[in-house]
Amino acid sequence: MIVTFTANPSLDRTVALPGPLERGEVQRAVSVSQESGGKGVNVSRALVASGLESMAVLPGADSDPVLAGLRESAVPFASLPIDEPLRTNVALTEPGGVTTKINEPGPILDANQQEALLKLLLETSRGASWVVLAGSLPPGFPADFYATAAQRLRSSADGASPERTPLIAVDSSGQPLAAALTGGAAGMPDLLKPNAEELAELATAAGFAPATADELEADPAAAAAAAAAVVRAGVGAVLATLGSKGAVLVTADGAWLATHPPVSAVSTVGAGDSALAGYLLAHGQGASPADCLRQAVAHGAAAASLPGSTVPAVHQTTPDAVTITALRKD
Repeated sequence: MIVTFTANPSLDRTVALPGPLERGEVQRAVSVSQESGGKGVNVSRALVASGLESMAVLPGADSDPVLAGLRESAVPFASLPIDEPLRTNVALTEPGGVTTKINEPGPILDANQQEALLKLLLETSRGASWVVLAGSLPPGFPADFYATAAQRLRSSADGASPERTPLIAVDSSGQPLAAALTGGAAGMPDLLKPNAEELAELATAAGFAPATADELEADPAAAAAAAAAVVRAGVGAVLATLGSKGAVLVTADGAWLATHPPVSAVSTVGAGDSALAGYLLAHGQGASPADCLRQAVAHGAAAASLPGSTVPAVHQTTPDAVTITALRKD
C-alpha cells in the first residue's frame, strides 16, 4: 500500500476559458469542474484509478466537500476531524493548456492538531511500501514538518525488517521542500519530486552553482547535474519534472532523461502529481529506474491532455512513446 499525506488539501475548481485570460475583463467560462485535491490526494487518486491500493491521510471534517469527493471517487482515506473548512483552489485554464492558479492559504491547525495529524500518519503507514509527503503546509506549521515526519516514520519502524520500513517521497515547494534536506540522515527522503523552479532552489541549497528554472528546462544535462548535487546531499533519488521537456531522474547509480511526443495540453493541473504516481506504480512492479521514469513521464503527459485536475489511469498512458536517454550526472 502507498500512503499519501496532504496537510493542506483542497477542493480544486477548474474554470476553462474559451480564449486567453483577459485581466480586468468579464469572460464566460466554457466549463467548470471540481475535484478533491492537494498533491498527496492527487497521487492517491491516480494510484487508485490504476487499481493500486492507496490511503490518503489528511485533515478535514467528515462533511467537508473534499472528503465527500474522496468517497464519491472511492479513494480510501484517514482524516483528522477539524472545525474549519478546507480551502478551495481555483485554476483558470486557457486553450493550449496555459494555467493560472489561485490557491487559498488553508485552515490553521494548532500544535496539538499538528501532532495528532502526524500520529494519524504514523498509525496509517504501518506496513506501507511508500509514504508520500506532499503539498504546501497550512499556516502555522513549522517549515521542517516533513523532515520531522520522515524522522518519526523511520523511528516508528525501527527494528522492522527492511521490507516493512516505508520508503519516503517528498513533493513540496519553498521552505518545506528546502527543509527536507535539513533533517539529517534519518529525515532524508528516498525520493524528491521537484519541478524545474524547485530543483533550482534545491540545488542552490545543496551548494550547486545557481541556475534558473528556464536554464534547467532548456538543458537536461544541467538539470541532471543540479539533481546530482541534491543526491550527493543525501537524498536517494530526484525525479525532476521539466514540463513539456519531459523529466530527469538521478540516483547514485545513474541519470536519465525521458521525453514524450507533444500532446494537446488541456490542463497542467495535477500533471506533476500524476508523474509521481506513475513512478510509484512502476517502482511497485519492480521496474528499473529508467522504466520508473518512463511511466512517470507517460502519466504526466496523459494528465496534461485531460481536463481540469483529472488524473489518468495507467491504461490511458503511452509509456512506449517515451524516449529514454542516459545522461552524465556531472
